[in-house]
Amino acid sequence: MTGKRTIAFHTLGCKLNFTESSFIASSLPEDKFARVDEDEKADIYVINTCSVTADAEKKCRQAVRKFINRSPDAVIAVIGCYSQLKAREIAEIPGVDIVLGTHEKYDLEKHLYNIKGKVSREIAAGDVNSESLFFPSWSSDDRTRTFIKIQDGCDYRCAYCTIPLARGRSRNAPVKTIIGEIMALVNKPVPEIVLTGVNTGDFGKSTGETFLDLLREIDKIEALGRVRLSSIEPDLLSDDIIDFVAGSRKIMPHFHIPLQSGSNSTLQRMRRRYRRELFASRVERIIGQMPLAGIGADIITGFPGETDEEFNETFAFIASLPVSYLHVFPYSERPGTAAAGMPGKIQFQIKEKRKKMLMQLSREKNREFKLKNVGTSTEVLFESRTAGNLITGLTPNYIRAETKYSERLKGVIKKVRITGIAENGNLIAEPEEQK
Repeated sequence: MTGKRTIAFHTLGCKLNFTESSFIASSLPEDKFARVDEDEKADIYVINTCSVTADAEKKCRQAVRKFINRSPDAVIAVIGCYSQLKAREIAEIPGVDIVLGTHEKYDLEKHLYNIKGKVSREIAAGDVNSESLFFPSWSSDDRTRTFIKIQDGCDYRCAYCTIPLARGRSRNAPVKTIIGEIMALVNKPVPEIVLTGVNTGDFGKSTGETFLDLLREIDKIEALGRVRLSSIEPDLLSDDIIDFVAGSRKIMPHFHIPLQSGSNSTLQRMRRRYRRELFASRVERIIGQMPLAGIGADIITGFPGETDEEFNETFAFIASLPVSYLHVFPYSERPGTAAAGMPGKIQFQIKEKRKKMLMQLSREKNREFKLKNVGTSTEVLFESRTAGNLITGLTPNYIRAETKYSERLKGVIKKVRITGIAENGNLIAEPEEQK
C-alpha cells in the first residue's frame, strides 16, 4: 500500500465496540490514513462487529454489500467478535479482504500494509481462551464524553451469551495503569468519562484488585469532572460500591444493572448468578442512598421455556421496582451456547408481543422517573444543538434535558432548575444564575 488512503469505520454493538473502534482509528498514522465518515466514499472500510444477536451478524453482511456497491475497489476489513467466531464464514462473503478477531484487530495497520488491492486476503483469529493480554482503549470522537475500557472478557457462562467465546476470560490492566490513562486525559477538555468493559464489576480479577479500589483512586483525581459507570452485574454491585458512589462528588448516580428476567426459574435456566431478590435489594439500597438515582435494566424476553406465568412474573416484578428505563431484547439463538440446544423455543410473535409490553412499561417507568425530577435543581452537561434553537445534555442521573441554545453552554456543566417535561420527553432546564 502506497500513499495516503482514506479510511472509514462502521461499528456495530455495544459502547465497548465503539470505544475500541475509536482507539484503533486514532492509532493509525495520520500521514498514511485519512479518517472519513462512513457515509463517504473511502479506500478502506473497517466494520467492527458484534455477535450478541443474529441481527448484528445480518447488519454486518448488509454493511459489506453497501460499501462494496459504493466503492467496488475499496478494501473491506471485518474485525471483532463476529470475526472471532465465524472467521472463515466471513472470509467467504464477496468483497471481504481482511478478517481479524478480537485480539488481532489491534494489528489492523499491519494487515492493511500486507493487503494487495483486491487480489489477496488476510485472515487472523486466534484462540481467545489462551489470551491473557489486555488491550487498552479509549474513545476520542466526542467533545463531551470519553469512554475508557477498564476490563475485557467474561468468566460467566450465561446460557444465551457468546461473549466469553468471542472475547475470552476476564482480564484488566492494573489500577495504576488505568489511573495513568485517565490522568493523561484530564488535560483535555472532556467533562465526562465513562468506565466501560464486558463485565466491569469483575475488574481486578486478573490483578488482585477490585472495582472499588479503582473507583477510590479515580475519585481522588481533583482535575477530573464527571465519571459514569457502564453496566454492572447485580451480584458484583456490592453495598460498598453503592455507598461509595452515594458519597462521591464525581461518580454519577446512574446504574445500569442487567436483570434479564424477573422470574427465578428463568434466571436459573439462563445460568445467571443471582436471583431476583438480590436485584431488588440492589435497587432498594441505591434508592435508599440516592432517591433520584437513574437505574436501567436489561431484559431478555422469550428465552427458551419462558411460560406466560414466568413472563407475567417478570412484568410484575419490574412494575414493582423504581427502575427508570429498560433495554429489552427478544431472545436470539446463538450457535455454540447452551441455550441453543434447550427445548421450548418461543414463537417470534409471542416474543414480539412480550417485548412491546415491556417497552410500554419502560415508557411508563421513565415518565414517572422524570416527573420526580421536576422542581429539582441539578447539573446538565450540555452537548449539542438541536431543532428549535435548543441545546440538550444529560443530567447526572441520565435524563436528557434541553434549554434555549447558547454557544457558551456547549461542552459545559451548568447548574439548572428542572421546570417541566417537553413534548419530546426531554426535561425542560432553566440555567440558574451563578452566585
